[in-house]
Amino acid sequence: MTGRVYAITGAFGVLGSAVAKAAAAQGARLALIDFATTAPQGLPAGDDVLALGGVDLTDPAAAKAAVDAIVARFGGLDVLINVAGGFRWEMHEGGDPETWSKMFQMNVQTNSNISRAALAALKASKSGRIVNIGANGAVKAGTGMGAYAASKAGVHKLTEALAEELKATGVTVNAVLPSILDTAINRADMPDADFSTWVKAEELATVILFLASEQASAVTGALVPVTGRV
Repeated sequence: MTGRVYAITGAFGVLGSAVAKAAAAQGARLALIDFATTAPQGLPAGDDVLALGGVDLTDPAAAKAAVDAIVARFGGLDVLINVAGGFRWEMHEGGDPETWSKMFQMNVQTNSNISRAALAALKASKSGRIVNIGANGAVKAGTGMGAYAASKAGVHKLTEALAEELKATGVTVNAVLPSILDTAINRADMPDADFSTWVKAEELATVILFLASEQASAVTGALVPVTGRV
């Protein structure tokens, strides 16, 4: 990864931070993009890191401005990892109709906007990569998961369609489909669960970074389950 430029959206969160740390440890140059304005402590920093906080990726202009800043700083872009997104558990009966549009904006529109903005730079790379975060829960939705699962299914189909669109360019597009991530929030929400069966952020980051690597050139349009032992 040495010298390759990685843009990570949702980089200030648990998974985004894990991906950023793992990529930095392997010599990547990083652009860390997040809607939050303040990065948490412990993220990579220095000359090879560009932190872009306060970026609303539901706005196509903001997504383009972020990519322009990355290219201006590093001279190009090799990898886009779309971690940014959101989750809401809500029963359909009595639920808020706005939840559906919010989930679409947070999970699909953010991904679509930054991917579109990054395409020219990724095509200019010798091995452009896009890695998206889908959800195993979108393969078969459970109770209260309708809006979230539908939006993540949209991510899956965007991944497949964009992979087909870019086949002749050398840019690959894949997605990982995690089950339950082992985070403090998920532990608090499900205190009686067996946490040892969940997927650790570092484990998911390993799969993401393989798909982002030059060695994964033969893999595109894949939806890769990363479900631990759930």
